[in-house]
Amino acid sequence: MTKITEPRAGDQALEAVIAVAESTGREALRYFQGALAVERKADGSPVTDADRAAERVARAWIETHFPADGIHGEEHGAVRPDARRQWLIDPVDGTRTFVRGVPLWATLVALCEDGVVIAGAAVFPALGEQVAAARGAGCWWNGTRCRVSGVSGLGDALVLTTDDRFAAAPHRRAAWERLAREAALARTWGDAYGHLLVATGRAEAMLDPVMQPWDAAPFEPIVTEAGGVFTAWDGGPGVFGGSSVSTNTALAATVRGTIASRAEDGR
Repeated sequence: MTKITEPRAGDQALEAVIAVAESTGREALRYFQGALAVERKADGSPVTDADRAAERVARAWIETHFPADGIHGEEHGAVRPDARRQWLIDPVDGTRTFVRGVPLWATLVALCEDGVVIAGAAVFPALGEQVAAARGAGCWWNGTRCRVSGVSGLGDALVLTTDDRFAAAPHRRAAWERLAREAALARTWGDAYGHLLVATGRAEAMLDPVMQPWDAAPFEPIVTEAGGVFTAWDGGPGVFGGSSVSTNTALAATVRGTIASRAEDGR
């Protein structure tokens, strides 16, 4: 388990989400670039034995250490949904990437209390990278404190998105294209890796037009503790808003103003 070298409030939650994400990611990594049977879920998204096996590891860890807590996982549903503390798990975020042997997939874990995310971790086992945060404890990239960039001009910014998700939200594509035209550089290094790049100061904005809570939840504390802003597409709360936008603080208003819905975007 990664050790954080400076004592802070929130250590226990931070260490817990890192421990779950690291053990879950190690299990997924065992399957990476191997022979995989790919199935389609009801929504058309892919799932593999790696997703299911890795989530079982996460659930076993939580059941051992926090047996009263609720668990919501992408692959195995919910247990104890009325518990005060809830764990959100995406064992392999970016399964399409995973099955093609590309290393930009992640294991995502978040811990909530009374509906508020208190800690989150995103581990990228094939890259050897991780980012994690807890409220009041800062954001940590591979065990070192990290912050968003100070870039304040959109013309100097790198902006990112998960472009395949526009199929489910085509009314938001025009907004992304406006932002991309005005930015210095636009790329589709999407899914979880885009949010990591914002939190570590290597990109200024990451837009996800459609997002599930287990995808979004870890990045609320990660981005905010790194000094950035994390919201839904419309600027509201980001975890359960069905979409997400991560930015540094200097460009937060500019990015959200640029993507604000207009008539051609479906409103």
